[in-house]
Amino acid sequence: MKIYQPHTWPRTVEEAIVIQEKLRSQVITEDQLEEPVQYVAGVDMGFEADGTISRAAVAVLSFPDLQVIETNLAYRPTSFPYIPGFLSFREIPAVIDALEKIKTTPNIILCDGQGIAHPRRLGIASHLGIIVDIPTIGVAKSLLIGKHEELPETKGSLQPLIHKGETIGAVLRTRTGVKPVYVSSGHRISLNTAINYVLHCTPKYRLPETTRIADKLASAR
Repeated sequence: MKIYQPHTWPRTVEEAIVIQEKLRSQVITEDQLEEPVQYVAGVDMGFEADGTISRAAVAVLSFPDLQVIETNLAYRPTSFPYIPGFLSFREIPAVIDALEKIKTTPNIILCDGQGIAHPRRLGIASHLGIIVDIPTIGVAKSLLIGKHEELPETKGSLQPLIHKGETIGAVLRTRTGVKPVYVSSGHRISLNTAINYVLHCTPKYRLPETTRIADKLASAR
């Protein structure tokens, strides 16, 4: 994949906020998918040398049968600290390096993090989606912002995630009796469509197969 980077990467939180505020208006939360969807991808991160080296992984799977088509890794020095709400500035530079190595362009990318379920509506999935111009979905393991009603224990149960009176995502049970995930539109995909793809990509485990495979690669497990 050839990727155009629309901005330089900041060194401070103040610079990062300016970028988030600028890009948030570019996020599209309606379906703009190329159909039929044939490939879905997951991206995830690991770190080496006490966090000074970023290790990004991408896994491309066929859809709907979820067979691994291609994987790749990329390494680069970590240039931004870990700060909640600013994950994209720490992780996307290396993720882009990994995406540029793959030959199979995915129709959808599922990210281990938030989409618009973010204080400035620009989590890592939304930020990455704008940069690569591919539909993206945020599938986070933990809550960043928002509130929701109690969730039934059965797979497929969901509740809207609300922040300041706005539905910013959904809390989704992908496996009966297991902790839910937090799904939100990243870019060029609606929430309902994002939920459907996440459910299809989680046939056995809590996390989508895309994320699960990318996580193993990123963590060298």
